[in-house]
Amino acid sequence: MINSSVPHSARIWNYWLGGKDCYEIDREVGDQIRELNPEIVHIARAQRAFLKRAVTYLAGEVGIRQFLDVGTGLPTFDNTHEVAQRIRPEARIVYVDHDPIVLAHATALLTSTPEGATDYIDADLRDPAAILEGAGRMLDFDQPIALMLLGIAAHVPDDSAYGIVQRLVDALPSGSYLVFCDSTEVFHPKEMRAMVAQWNQASDNPRVNRSPEQLARFFDGLELLEPGLVSVAQWRPAPSEAGTAVEDEPEAEDELRKAEVDPQEVDSFGGVAHKA
Repeated sequence: MINSSVPHSARIWNYWLGGKDCYEIDREVGDQIRELNPEIVHIARAQRAFLKRAVTYLAGEVGIRQFLDVGTGLPTFDNTHEVAQRIRPEARIVYVDHDPIVLAHATALLTSTPEGATDYIDADLRDPAAILEGAGRMLDFDQPIALMLLGIAAHVPDDSAYGIVQRLVDALPSGSYLVFCDSTEVFHPKEMRAMVAQWNQASDNPRVNRSPEQLARFFDGLELLEPGLVSVAQWRPAPSEAGTAVEDEPEAEDELRKAEVDPQEVDSFGGVAHKA
């Protein structure tokens, strides 16, 4: 059951991305956090631009045709399947989230090209066995898979997050990739700490910031591609790329275009790594 009186992280993030699937309480909390940390909206949009660049690279240059996107969030624009299937119409994408808000909107994630397929699993990152079991119904674990973990490990605030991610990576076949990013306190530590404190006070889904050194542990045993673990806006910025138009959301589209080409450093670090 959806409670519109309690703020939800997925709806707040959707609000920052320029989406409209949010309630007044989400906008209020989102604005409070934005006052504490004006960079948060830029972080959200830079992270979405990072997703687009990473998926474009993996589907285009590498030829990956399978994606497992955990911590999907509410559908907005340039979702993983849209980016991947523009390049590889036969791509198969499995989305994972445990938020009832996201589940209610999952049909928007299940559109697909005739050649490809999409699926949605109602599961928690903390239960990798359930994720892998569900993903196995659509994805071929004998073929390379791109595992997408964008801004989700922060919601497992203790060190168990490392074991959870390792469990998922271990299940991937050789030739697979990990696309990962999460929040840091490198450029605006005071604001990022205040943001997390406000978020944890208002939301039912607590989170934590980690240092780049702590985030690097998620890539243990993998080969980080150039330029390594960096601020997501610095990961292969592509000025020739442009955001995808979305009806009735010209402002959101414009902001995504800016994030796509703006190499400004933001407090979200990420990278793409190969599993040999």
